[in-house]
Amino acid sequence: MANPLRTFASLYSTTLLTVLAGGLLTTYLGLRLSVMHVPQLWIGGMMSAYYIGLVAGSKIGHRLIAQVGHIRAFVASAGIVAASALGHALVDELAVWILLRLIVGMGMMCQYMVLESWLNEQAESSQRGTVFASYMIVSYFGLILGQGAISLYPELGLEPLLLIAICFALCIVPISLTRRIHPAPLVPAPLKIAHYWRKAPQALTTIAIGSMIVGSFYGLAPAYASNLGLPPEKVATYMTASILAGLLAQWPMGKLSDIMSRSRLIRINCVLLGILALAIALTPYHPTLSLVMTFLFGILGFTFYPLATALANSRVEQSERVGLSATILLTFGLGASIGPLIASTLMQWLGNSMLYGFMSACTLILFLRLRYVHSQQKAETNVTQDYIMATGDLVSSPLAAALDPRVDVESVQEQMTPTPSDDEDDLGADALEDDTDSEQQLTFEFDVNPEPTFIEAETNDLEESDLDAVKTA
Repeated sequence: MANPLRTFASLYSTTLLTVLAGGLLTTYLGLRLSVMHVPQLWIGGMMSAYYIGLVAGSKIGHRLIAQVGHIRAFVASAGIVAASALGHALVDELAVWILLRLIVGMGMMCQYMVLESWLNEQAESSQRGTVFASYMIVSYFGLILGQGAISLYPELGLEPLLLIAICFALCIVPISLTRRIHPAPLVPAPLKIAHYWRKAPQALTTIAIGSMIVGSFYGLAPAYASNLGLPPEKVATYMTASILAGLLAQWPMGKLSDIMSRSRLIRINCVLLGILALAIALTPYHPTLSLVMTFLFGILGFTFYPLATALANSRVEQSERVGLSATILLTFGLGASIGPLIASTLMQWLGNSMLYGFMSACTLILFLRLRYVHSQQKAETNVTQDYIMATGDLVSSPLAAALDPRVDVESVQEQMTPTPSDDEDDLGADALEDDTDSEQQLTFEFDVNPEPTFIEAETNDLEESDLDAVKTA
């Protein structure tokens, strides 16, 4: 069996350079705007523009890939993103920077679609988990390198932008020279948002609110750390600690979710993250303590998405997972674009610590919503379990046969219409007839009673433990 790292080396190399450049650009802009003493609302708006670009880029990128192919679409997107990054060095107008950030988001979404659809199509079933685990590890490693690269240029001049453009240019080389077979054109998938929200409300709620937390952290944490008086290299260390914790937590959290209920694990994660974020907001800055707390924040905050995605995929059929993935990406993009706007407004009005105060409030809202949905689903399950099919007088009478479409109507009328001869039967004949009716009654009780398959349909969004209880009942 071939090693995925060797098989997809060109795609992983491209991913590393792309994510490195994207992460470096995000941190650079946050620090640069903070040094320029730009109001927090502008910083939040600029970071929200990136995620809005991701949402819009999913539709544009799909059409572009379908028209010109994967490699051409990737090359065109990389060129546009590199030019947009360099555009920040030519113009100091904030409105133009927001537009450039929007374009970067659209271009990078197209790049991600090329890489992930390529891996998804050509990964063998036996290696799919390893292939995408390696992809995530490479992505996190690229983010860490991007945060470390900012410490090389503490003056925040033009050098980081030049390095970003170089990485976006070089990421074209591995994918252009790959000898892998080109993937087939993308096939449009119907987007049924309401359908998936009904099937997996807890998972999609977690993605929506969790993305607000993650988007706010990536967009505003550099400015938050800079406002504490930290130099760029310390800010890079602060960000790296969180991202590294997110990387290290993926595997153990995944194993833990296989042992216990994912929805219960998400609620526990909610409570712990809410307490931790509130502690960060209220505790004065201390170099060592702050690094420890932001490391713990990365463990809890960056595991919402994979836990919720796994929970959502366990609630749908295989044929529905493409549409579910599109719904998840759309939900994440919308949440990540709204979060920085709200957090930056609160930071501007109430102070720097409101970044983590906002995150703590998000976890409280998420926990209450998850508890409400869970209680509603439990109530529906109890009603379903208490319902018993009728087996009394209705089934005992010949009227039960009239309700069964498999029985001939004329025979039912004959059973329900008395005849004169019936009154003249002797006791022995009545006893024999009673025995015959008892056999017919037993037959009807087995034929009329349908299989209670509605229980499975009512419990799609329950925890795994609840499902086992329902099936046992």
